[in-house]
Amino acid sequence: MPKGICLNLFGTFWARDVSWIDRYVVNHERIHTAQQRELLFVPFYILYIIEWMVRLVMYGNGKKAYYNISFEREAYRNGHDLSYLKNRKLYSWLKYFRNN
Repeated sequence: MPKGICLNLFGTFWARDVSWIDRYVVNHERIHTAQQRELLFVPFYILYIIEWMVRLVMYGNGKKAYYNISFEREAYRNGHDLSYLKNRKLYSWLKYFRNN
């Protein structure tokens, strides 16, 4: 796995180098875990890949496609709010689905 990347698989975090991971990165990944659980894990990954492919066609850029995936938008927008998960409503990622 490349340095500077954290992968969340079924609620477990994987990273080659953990020196850069702080409480906000952990919170970002916990938001992804909440998203995965509400979609029963496998559908989350299917939707994630499909949305990335659609965004890739829209933007023509893999990095921009990644940052515009609704799951990532929710996690990045709320990752610094350490109390976000306490008040998060189910399927909150849907409000980030639109292209804003």
